[in-house]
Amino acid sequence: MPSRKEIEWSQLRVGSLVLAALAALIGLIFLMSGSTGGLFAHKITLRCYFKNAQGLKEGAPVTLEGVTIGNVRKVRVQPSRNPYPVEVVMELAGEFQSALHTDSTAVITQAGVLGDSFVDIDSTHASGPVPANSAELTASSSPTLQDVISSSQGSIQDLQGTIGKLNKVLDSINSGRGTVGRLVNDREMADHFAAVAANLETITNALSSGKGSAGKFINDPTLYNHINSAADKLDQITTALNEGKGSAGKLLKDDSLYNNVNETVKNTNEMVSQINKGNGAVGKLMHDKAFAQKLDDTVTSLDGILKSVNAGEGTIGQLVKNRTTVDNLNKTLVSTHDLLEAIRADPKKYFVIRLKLF
Repeated sequence: MPSRKEIEWSQLRVGSLVLAALAALIGLIFLMSGSTGGLFAHKITLRCYFKNAQGLKEGAPVTLEGVTIGNVRKVRVQPSRNPYPVEVVMELAGEFQSALHTDSTAVITQAGVLGDSFVDIDSTHASGPVPANSAELTASSSPTLQDVISSSQGSIQDLQGTIGKLNKVLDSINSGRGTVGRLVNDREMADHFAAVAANLETITNALSSGKGSAGKFINDPTLYNHINSAADKLDQITTALNEGKGSAGKLLKDDSLYNNVNETVKNTNEMVSQINKGNGAVGKLMHDKAFAQKLDDTVTSLDGILKSVNAGEGTIGQLVKNRTTVDNLNKTLVSTHDLLEAIRADPKKYFVIRLKLF
């Protein structure tokens, strides 16, 4: 039979174990309620209604801009709130109440592709008043994994079609059809390509060594020097033009030519104006019918005279058309010239002065 001391020691150990278990339970409760500020901290309750719970469970964290501020206390279906029948009741730490607004939005999202669902509240663009206890936040939809799979179904089908077409192309290449197929399977075409590549290499080597016109163009600096010299001369010509040197420079810089041209145009306009007014011979010719008629008569008479001359009529006509008349006239002129020369040589022979006295 155990002694009284042993019984008291056993009771003490049991009591100590119970106290330790209670302390561990209280600590665990504090740890579990740490996201809401502790067991005795001030808390607020907010509600939000979603179209689908997306696997959200009670106890899931509630975050504000990625920072955990509470937990989901209840998830249930309210058919009266259709088409958003899923009611989510959130219990949040009161210290974050000032960071929330009535126009803040809540969304159910997931931690990664296969992570657990949780509620994230966004107050980035919210500016309304601070929500009261049991207030309702606006739900914001986010694409679920099923939505992503559904939206990517079309892309997957397009990818399958592309893979099918690629398989057909590969089959054609393997069967030797088309240029690529012949290039892969036809040894002769491959040899042609190899020959072309060899010729290209030969041409490249010739260019690098400066052979031929193209090689000299690449390696010989003479053409560059000529172009550079031409550019220098062109620059000198441009400078001279800008300085007004030479005829072209004066044409660009000197206003005299412009003034002369302007004056010429002005004089021409005045002359045309005088002609239009009937002044001067040209003006009368254009506007005075009597003057024009006299000029026409003069031209007609002159034409008649010229016709008579061409016909050999009259002295002038004979002189123009008759060779005998020209020869006789020439002889007369020669005789007259000889007579004048003789008179000049011996004037006493031809001129005798006699004086008689009465």
